[in-house]
Amino acid sequence: MKEISLSQIVPEVFSQREKKESDIWYREVAFTKGEVCLLEAVSGAGKSSLCSYLYGYRSDYQGTICFDGENIRNFSKTQWAELRRVSLSILFQELRLFQELTAWENILIKNNLTGYKTLQWIENCFHLLGIEDKKDVTVAKLSFGQQQRIAFVRALCQPFDFVFLDEPVSHLDINNNRILGELLAEEVKQQGAGVIVTSIGNPLNIKYDKIMQL
Repeated sequence: MKEISLSQIVPEVFSQREKKESDIWYREVAFTKGEVCLLEAVSGAGKSSLCSYLYGYRSDYQGTICFDGENIRNFSKTQWAELRRVSLSILFQELRLFQELTAWENILIKNNLTGYKTLQWIENCFHLLGIEDKKDVTVAKLSFGQQQRIAFVRALCQPFDFVFLDEPVSHLDINNNRILGELLAEEVKQQGAGVIVTSIGNPLNIKYDKIMQL
C-alpha cells in the first residue's frame, strides 16, 4: 500500500457539532508511505477514533477513507485480515495486551504468527528498554509505562506499510522515548513505511515530515 487518503472525514458523534479548525476533519488529506506524521490534539479531539477507522476497527464516521484509491468500506473480512498481517500495524492507546500473560508471551504471540523478528532482536529490545527483568512477569503486575514499551515492541514484530501509534509514550521518560524513536526510525528505514503518531503533548521522539493539528 502506498497511500491513505481521507475525504471529508469526521466522526459521526462530531457531525452535529459546530465545525472547529482541524487539519484532518472535513478536509482532503493524504498520508503516503515513507512519511512520518504527527497528529497533535487535545483530549477528546478524536485521535483514537481516527486510528481505529484507519485500522478498520470502527466505521462510525462520515466521509471516505481510501487505501490506494479503494474505499475501505468495501473491504471484506478476508481483505482486512491480510492488510493487518502485512500492511498495517497499530499500537492502541489502551494497549490491548493480554493481562494474564507475561511480557514475553505477549510479544511472542504476535511474532510467532509473523516470524518477522528474531528472538535475539526481541531480547535486545527488552535490554535497551530496561525491562529485561520483566520478561516472565505477567502484564497485570507491570506499570503502564512498562506495558507501553511491551506494546510498542509488539507493534514492530510484523511487516507493515503504515503503523499507527496512538499516544505511544504518554507514560515514558525522556530516555525510553528516545530509544523507542530510534527503534521505529530503524524500522521505517528498513521497510520504507509510513507512520502516524498521535499526541496530546508528549510526542514520540522521532523526526517528523509533517505535523498536523487534529
